Amino acid sequence: MATGILPKRGTSRRTNPVTVTYDGKLTTDEILSADYSDFSIYRTINGGNENHFFYGDNLDVLLYLLHHGYKEKIRLIYIDPPFATALNFVNRNQEHAYSDSLCGGEYVEFLRERLIVMRELLSADGSIYLHLDGNMAFTMKLIMDEIFGQKNFRAFITRKKCSTKNYTKNTYGNISDYIMFYSKTGNYVWNRPYAPWEFDKMIEQYPCVDSKTGRRYKKVPVHAPGVRNGETGKEWRGKLPPKGKHWQYTPKKLDEFDAAGQIYWSPTGNPRRMVFCEPDKGVPIQDIWLDYRDSINQAQRTTGYPTEKNYDMLKMIIGASSNQGDLVLDCFAGSGTSLGAAFELGRTWIGADHSLESVRAVLKRFTIGLDIYGDYVSANNKKKQFCLDILPKCPFDLASEQASQNELSFFLDQEEVMNL
Repeated sequence: MATGILPKRGTSRRTNPVTVTYDGKLTTDEILSADYSDFSIYRTINGGNENHFFYGDNLDVLLYLLHHGYKEKIRLIYIDPPFATALNFVNRNQEHAYSDSLCGGEYVEFLRERLIVMRELLSADGSIYLHLDGNMAFTMKLIMDEIFGQKNFRAFITRKKCSTKNYTKNTYGNISDYIMFYSKTGNYVWNRPYAPWEFDKMIEQYPCVDSKTGRRYKKVPVHAPGVRNGETGKEWRGKLPPKGKHWQYTPKKLDEFDAAGQIYWSPTGNPRRMVFCEPDKGVPIQDIWLDYRDSINQAQRTTGYPTEKNYDMLKMIIGASSNQGDLVLDCFAGSGTSLGAAFELGRTWIGADHSLESVRAVLKRFTIGLDIYGDYVSANNKKKQFCLDILPKCPFDLASEQASQNELSFFLDQEEVMNL
């Protein structure tokens, strides 16, 4: 077991910030004052003028939003950017969707510039989730600490993304990716998510039964490591905390627990807190996610977009870190999974992507729909009613990959949508 490392003599215990250095790293002022395309290329989808989808470079989109009334207005950002794999990705029909060509410092700066603008767009009580794999997650953790502050780091989540990989050679199977959760400040929206209890797990974790109420509970210590000289280091009920430890609560709070029947006294007179199981509430979700794998069988409905993420996972994230009516942003929208989840949960959303295949996928999601959108999918799968307000209106053939970004406006009537 490793021993602690003491500071050098004459130095303080203050933490020196860690920074990442590479060629081409711009200052924050340079990034925020950069020119951007005057974005008029967007359309609203589902929800009148509230939900917006942009086609184009998302740095231009973010800067446009920053200078057009969205500064500190966005409650939650989720992004699933390219993973620096140096690969090209295709859809279910083997058609090009997007290129993941940036690597090294060029990739880090590409993402850092966008994250800096996102920080300005986040409300004071907002949060951001960055989804990556092991290729760049640990480098970007240092960048996230730089931008949002290490004190605002909330979780480094490990997700099981797929089933066992038996074909992996000479190493462990790669079945995980990672999600970094940061808030903008210490005061942020948080609705703790829960998973349903499994009965066997409940019995295992709460082995005791209260004879008075019949409720299951577990016994936990009421002391913690470390000496304290305040109230939690004082005597309670004629007892001092064990040597080298302190009470987890003040004597007054411990008296309240005891009066409420929440202190278990052992035959030898040692106190333990009785923590009761709340089966209706469920199990608080931890930072290892095993139940949110991406599409794993042919029966599941997807848009066909590559790297499409688990819909229930996005619903859980959005429910945890935003409230109804809040604004959610995903500027690497892909198939629009986060946008669909936000819409279902009563949030408004802004999406952006630079892939024409993303445009197709998002329009399909909100018009033809997936199984989860029961309100939009009729038995005979005919055209759906939807709101598509276009600024400006300009015909465009989505089959043409040669269209200039500056000239592009997605204009599709319902007949064209059905032929996507």
